[in-house]
Order: sequence, then structure tokens, then C-alpha cells
Amino acid sequence: MPKDKTKFVCGECGYETGKWFGKCPSCGSWNTLVEMTVTDAPKRAAMSAGHGAVKLSEVEGRDAARTTTGIGELDRVLGGGIVAGSVVLIGGDPGIGKSTLLMQAASNLLGKAPVLYVSGEESKSQLKLRAERCGVSGELLVMTETSVSAIENEVERKKPAFLIIDSIQTMVCTEVASAAGSVTQIREVTSALTRIAKINGCAVFIVGHVTKEGAIAGPRMLEHMVDTVLYFEGDRHDAFRLLRAVKNRFGSTNEIGIFEMRGDGMAEVADPSDMFLSGTNDTGCAVACIMEGNRPILIEVQSLLASTVYANPRRMAAGMDNNRLMLLLAVLERRAGLRTGEKDVYTNVVGGIRVDDRGADLAVVLAVAGSIFDRRLPERTAVIGEVSLTGEIRPVDRMMNRVAECVRRGYTHVIAPYSRTLTGVEGAQITTVRSIREALGLLV
Repeated sequence: MPKDKTKFVCGECGYETGKWFGKCPSCGSWNTLVEMTVTDAPKRAAMSAGHGAVKLSEVEGRDAARTTTGIGELDRVLGGGIVAGSVVLIGGDPGIGKSTLLMQAASNLLGKAPVLYVSGEESKSQLKLRAERCGVSGELLVMTETSVSAIENEVERKKPAFLIIDSIQTMVCTEVASAAGSVTQIREVTSALTRIAKINGCAVFIVGHVTKEGAIAGPRMLEHMVDTVLYFEGDRHDAFRLLRAVKNRFGSTNEIGIFEMRGDGMAEVADPSDMFLSGTNDTGCAVACIMEGNRPILIEVQSLLASTVYANPRRMAAGMDNNRLMLLLAVLERRAGLRTGEKDVYTNVVGGIRVDDRGADLAVVLAVAGSIFDRRLPERTAVIGEVSLTGEIRPVDRMMNRVAECVRRGYTHVIAPYSRTLTGVEGAQITTVRSIREALGLLV
């Protein structure tokens, strides 16, 4: 007879140990070890024919067939569409639009193949109300169930091509003696859903709740078990939403999808630059062009300096890395002689987007300098460039694409670093700068 054993598993990294520790010996997280009971499985039978090791040259190669969801922004983030047999995890704050987006995607997929929507949180009547609001056809298969075994049986019976699970924290595996949402349950349920996807060739979408830190609730190994991890970002009190891929085995993780929450569901934003620009040209403001995947987007950086009342001045950055802001302030002081040690410095990226592109460095520098001097950039001016520790303005990738987007948005004057690849663009006056001091001289 198999024997039951007790072990402790870290909810962050999956480390297993025979006794409890306050601090995980592997990742160093505190109070993340959770007790679980395991049963020794009998020894596996000999490996059946056809499952041994083979040469890579003998493996039959197949292109991953994709099915479009009918939502261009979602297809962009997925890498071009849904891959059969893939498992996609979508996380985000409550009320941000995860279920609504998947309901709309299910409506578009119904004309191509059967779709099964399983909810462990809502009743069938609640699902119907949301489906009617999103204009979903009555052919959608709905199921209110929390048992993975029952879901697997229904998949075997209905043979859907797409399965939506809402949400992973409510699902349970009856063979595991622990509560729904626990580390053990989430791991076992995800393993079972992955098995369903691979055996039946059914694409599975899993909705996951997030913690107050913004990570998907449950063990970190959950993200390693699935093929794609998507995060919904944005303030749920604001209309705009950003869908970002942080893992994708079938596409790029640099793409983002932009949506607007409306009364009838999630609507795609055709021109995202509109939502990231305030339309004003005031002191302490600068417009930059960044790249999100293959898409150039115009953003506006705002800066405000105020006299500090503390021994250590505050540095606060919304929409960008706070450490990057402090580095740029140090370069400004050392290379351009602008002292900010007696000022609180606040920066903000309009629209709530998170900027990691170094091409926005020059915009931050000019916004801060404009706030210090009470000066502004010329009208319809955009800036592009990375700032090095020596004060040099360095070129970034896809300069021509960025300049072309600036011109398309009506910015006829572009301040950019010198680059051999940067040639003339019709409708654009390009001013090249090599250092911070040259760039600061363009403030009026």
C-alpha cells in the first residue's frame, strides 16, 4: 500500500523540504512554505514502445497552426493567434476585464469550432447576462463546475477546440486533500488542464487572480507550467487597459495590446498614441517615441520639481523605473551642472503605460531641465535618444520607424542623436545632438 508523507513546498519557487522553515532556503522568501500531503506512487511500468529517445533528425517537424480570435490586439500579444493544444494564463486585478475579453474572444471563435466556458465563480444565469452584454451567440457551451475530473469528462464528451477556465483559484482536484486555491491544488489542477490540452489538442485559457504585489496568486511554478502568460494592467477605475505578454513559447514577449473598457465590452484602441498624449506643450513636458514590440508609440513625460522639506529629497517616478530616474539626475548634475540635490523630483508618464525603453531617456532629461529652467521645447517637437553616463546621447534601434511615427502624429521637429542610419524623412526637421549640453540648448 502507498504511504502518505508530509512535505513543505515553497509557494514562490516550488522548493520542497521535509520540515518547515520560516525562510525558504532556496529563494529566501519568508512564510511561503506550505504543508502538503503526498502519496507514494507505485513504481512506473517499463516504458512503452515509441516513447524512448530518438534523434532530432528523426522528429517530424510541424508548423504551429494558429486560429485568430477576431480581436487584433489579443492576436498581436499571442503572437498571431491561438496555437492548438496551448495553455494560456491571463492574470490581472479583479474587475479589470479578463473574463469580459475571453467572453468576446469565445464569441468570435464560435464560428470556427466549439468553445466550452467553465466558471467556478458565477452561475449560468450570470454568465448569460454577461454574454448578452458582449453580444455572444447562444451556441456557446457554458458549465459551472469546480471539479477538474468533471471538466475532463465534459471535454471528452463535447470535444471543444477551446476551453476557458474562470478561474484557476476555484478549481479543485478531488484526489488532493487541500482547499481550493492552495499551492497543492493550483499545481495539480494546472497539471491536469495541461494534460487535457496536450491530449485533446484543445487550447486552454486560464484566468488567474493576482496578489496585492501584482503577481498571479499561487506558486510561481504555475507560470512555468503553461505556454503563455499574459497580464492585464491598468487602473480598473480608468477606461484603458494594457495586455502584456511576460512569457510566450509561440511568439514575442515585447508586444502589448491596448483596450478600452466600454459598456458592451472591451474595444481595441486603433491609435494608442492618442491615449498617452495630453496635447499640451508646457514647461516640464517632453514627447518621446518608444517601441513596444514592432509598434512605435508616442508618450509624454512630465516632470515637476519642488523645494524639499526633508533631509533627503524625494525621487518619485510613475510609469518608469525609479532607479533609472536617479541615474539620469546624477548624469544631469555631473555632466550638465544642474543641481537637484535640494529639490524633490517627480516624473510621470501620461496614460499609465510602463516605459522600459531607453529611447525615452532624453525626454526625461529635457522634462526635468525644463522644469528647472521654466522653459519648454518648441511646438510640435518630439525627442528620441538614450543618455549614457558620460552625457552622450546615443542612438536606439529603429530610428527611422520612430521618426516616421512622429511625423504621422504631426510632430514636425524631432531631436535625435547622430546616427548614420538616420536619413531625411519627408515632413520632418531633424536636429541631431551628441551630448546633454547640446540638447539643453534647444529649450526655449
